[in-house]
Amino acid sequence: MTKKTTKLIEPIAIIKISHYTIQLTEEKNEIEKLIDNMITSGDELVENLKSVLPNSLTESMVMFHESNVTNLKKIKEFLNK
Repeated sequence: MTKKTTKLIEPIAIIKISHYTIQLTEEKNEIEKLIDNMITSGDELVENLKSVLPNSLTESMVMFHESNVTNLKKIKEFLNK
């Protein structure tokens, strides 16, 4: 009969996995902050340019910004899955 042996995970490996998980969480938080900042900055830019640009350009810019916000929110949702 062969004796079965089970190999335990070394504590160093657990620490590395934990560190990697923490690092991923921190990076995800940074990406979410960046997305929020991009949306807020875009909102401010659109509002400022509305007073300077003609209506035809303003409408196009607003639509473009809304499309970007939608895509950024989708990225944020994907990160939270």
